[in-house]
Amino acid sequence: MRNQVFTEAPQLDVLYQDDDLVAINKPSGLLVHRSEIDKRETLFAVQLTRDQIGQRVFPVHRLDRPTSGVLLFALNSQVARTLSDYFINSEIQKTYQALVRGYGPEYLDLDYPLTRELDKFADKDANRDLGPQEAQTIMKCLRTYEMPFSCGRFDTTRYSLMELQPKTGRKHQIRRHLAHIRHPIIGDTKHGDGKQNKLAREQLGLNRLALHATKLEFVHPTNKKPMVITAPIDETLANPLALLNNSNIHKTLTNP
Repeated sequence: MRNQVFTEAPQLDVLYQDDDLVAINKPSGLLVHRSEIDKRETLFAVQLTRDQIGQRVFPVHRLDRPTSGVLLFALNSQVARTLSDYFINSEIQKTYQALVRGYGPEYLDLDYPLTRELDKFADKDANRDLGPQEAQTIMKCLRTYEMPFSCGRFDTTRYSLMELQPKTGRKHQIRRHLAHIRHPIIGDTKHGDGKQNKLAREQLGLNRLALHATKLEFVHPTNKKPMVITAPIDETLANPLALLNNSNIHKTLTNP
C-alpha cells in the first residue's frame, strides 16, 4: 500500500495547546520532518503545525509516515529537552490501536529483542555492528472479526483490533513485534502479508497502514499536572473498521 499523497497542505487537528506544548492528530502519509527517505516530499508535520499555530515547534518524538495519531511538539527548547528525556526514559505512556491478521492473543507482554533496522539513506552513518536491542510491547485484543470472504484456503478471513503499549522505542517496534507473533498489521507493506493487504483494499477499502497512536499519558513538564491526550481515528481507518463492525459474522469483546 502506498502512502497517502497530499497535493495541498491539510488542515491539522490540534488536540491540545498551551504555552509549552502542542499536540496534533497526524494523518497517515504525512512525514514528521524532512528526511532522506523521501527527498521529493514538500509537506511535513513540523512546518505545517508551525504555520498553523503561528510559532516555532520543536519535535520531541516521531511517528512513522504511514502511522496516524497523537504527535507531540514542544514550544520552546527547554520543554523540548524535558519531553525528549521523558521519551528516552519511558516516562510517557504510549497507546496504539492496530488491525491485524487473525485472532490475536487476549493479552501478551512480549519481550523480544529486535535487531537494528537501518535505512540506507537516513542511517548511512550508523554503526551496523551492534547487536539486538531490548524491546517490550504489551498487547491486548479489543475485538475480533470474522468476515465472509476468503483469503487462501479458508472460507472466511479473521481480524483482530489490538491495543498496543510499547515500553521501549525501537524502530517499527509494534509492526515487527506483531509480525513476529504471526499477526501482522493490515496494510504493512514491509512486515505484513501482501495477500491480506490486497484483500483489505478490495473488501474494506483500507488503503493505509492500520496503525493509530490513540493516546499519550505523561506529567506536564512545567505545571506537573497529569496529562492525557487522545486522538480520534480518522475516516481512512474508521470507515474500514465500521464496515467490519457492521458485516462481522460474530463479535467478541474482551474485558476492558
